Parts: sequence; C-alpha cells; structure tokens
Amino acid sequence: MIEFKDVSKTFHKRSTEIQALKDVSFTVERQEIYGVIGYSGAGKSTLIRLVNKLENVTSGEVVVDGHQIDQYSKKELRKVKKNIGMIFQHFNLLNSKTVFNNVAMPLILEGKSKKYIKEKVDEMLEFVGLGDKGSQYPNELSGGQKQRVAIARALVTDPQILLCDEATSALDPATTDSILRLLKRVNETFEVTILLITHEMSVIQKICDKVAVMEQGRVIEKGTVLDVFSHPKTETAKNFVSTVISTDISEKMIHQLPTDANYQDVKVYMEGAQLGLSVIQTLIKDFNLEVNVIYASMSDIQDTSVGYLTLRIKGTDEEKHRAYDYLKQHHIEYEEVG
Repeated sequence: MIEFKDVSKTFHKRSTEIQALKDVSFTVERQEIYGVIGYSGAGKSTLIRLVNKLENVTSGEVVVDGHQIDQYSKKELRKVKKNIGMIFQHFNLLNSKTVFNNVAMPLILEGKSKKYIKEKVDEMLEFVGLGDKGSQYPNELSGGQKQRVAIARALVTDPQILLCDEATSALDPATTDSILRLLKRVNETFEVTILLITHEMSVIQKICDKVAVMEQGRVIEKGTVLDVFSHPKTETAKNFVSTVISTDISEKMIHQLPTDANYQDVKVYMEGAQLGLSVIQTLIKDFNLEVNVIYASMSDIQDTSVGYLTLRIKGTDEEKHRAYDYLKQHHIEYEEVG
C-alpha cells in the first residue's frame, strides 16, 4: 500500500545541508496500522509528509497503491490526495468555522452537493461520537473532542490511507486511550491503512501491527510489534520498550541479592499459551534444580500476553542442560546472563 524504497531527503538552508532521511526502506501493507517511532529530530515527520507530497524526496521512491507518487501530474496528484487523510498534533481546525463546517470543508472544496455534504458530515460526526456538536465551535471543545473533529474531517472523503502525525501527543493519557480506540475502529470499520508517527511507545503497543524505529534519519529496527517488544535489538528500541514494559532486573536489585558461585541466572521469555505451563515447578520437580524467581513481569502486547522472568537456578551442568532442552521443546526462549 505504501512503500519507501531507499528514500533520502536533504534540506538546504543557506550554505548548509541537513539530511533528514537516509536510505529509508519499509512497506506498509493494506489495512495495517504501522507505527514509526523515534526521538525528536529522527526524521519521522519528514517521512510521513512524503506520502501526500507535502515534501518531495531527494532520492529514492515513495510508492502509494502501486504508483510512484513523484511521477503524478498536479491534476493526478489531487485525485491521489483525496484517498489520503491526515490528522495532526494540534488539530489544524478553523476556529471561525463550526464543527460541521470544519468537517465539511474537504467536500465543499470538491463541490459536492449540500445534501451529500449534510448526510456525509452527520455520518462522520456520529461515528466519532460528536453527533450533537455540529453547531459548536472548536474553542468550545476539549482537546480530545477537537481531535475527533479532525479525524471526522480526514475521513469525510472516504480515504484509503490515514496519516497520523503525533496525533495524541497533545492529549492526556485517558484521552489518548480513547483516540487510539477510535483509530483502531476506523481501521477495522473502513479498512483504512494507517501510518502513525509518535515518540510514545505506549501508542505503538496499544494499536500498531508493525513498527519502525528511527534514529538520525535512518530506520534502525523494524518488525512486528510483538517481535520488537520481545526482542529489541538496538539500544534505542530497548530504551523505548523500557518506557512501557520492564523486562530486566535492576542493577541495584542484583547487588542486593546474595551471591553463590554455583548459581546461574537465566532470562526466560514466554508468550501466549506458554504462560500456562508449570515451568518453575517442572524445573524443580523433574530436573532436580533449585530455582528462585528473582524478577518477573507481565504485559499485554496487542492481543498477546507476554511474560519476562529472571530465574536463579542451581544444579549440575547435566541437570541444567536437560532443563534447557525442556524449554527448547516448548519453544520457550531463554538466555544465560551474568
């Protein structure tokens, strides 16, 4: 649906060059919710603005629905943009217009009939939960309600793609959750492909199918949300994951534990049905190991429950290897640490 092929973007300011994007490549499949995360200055906003040609690529290709967007004429581009909705961090509403007229604006510009506009705007306002707010003005609404207006406006032209540029970062946590649930419903109800950029890993955790991690204009890690959360490979990804899921015992706690030359610490990762296995009991009873749980945490990633354990085990090498074979047989991932 959206392909970035070796995309680079350079800005020229006076005598200096700023390379905002460097050889970015990944694909957003149809009907996915794809998150892009990175710290400020990572290139996220530049990337998303290439999709609807608010910015032009310096090199590489941006392919939207099978067509390279840089090859469209202005007339063709206008048609393409009708299929791409966008919502922003600060809503971009017209304070002098009512909620109804803000949502209706794209249809008014298209020259749609008053009857069609009335029916379509009423439908979208009802969908986003603002069916009774059409006659009000933006300054009479809360931040969450303003973003719902912006979502209704983005959906009123029946887009196939929705671009979300830090759509929840100006909102409080409770309101953020409600907007994320709405975006998930947009994706499921209208089969809209969503490309979402954010600096909040909790947003990725709650609604995204896949994620790309950006740093200094490059994609340094990408994959399913479950894969990246369970096995972050880069320090940046690990730092983001740690903001929502605690996966490791702290250094302070390690130093407070008694030491024994014969023990081995083992990190264990489990997900889904694996969490129902009596792993610790089996290690003790069947493999004659001494087992202490020195760290444990659980979390939900999308529809999957995951668990992180650090076990301190004591036994012979043969007993430990037999236990490791048991973990492998049940596809439970583990690693010795320390």
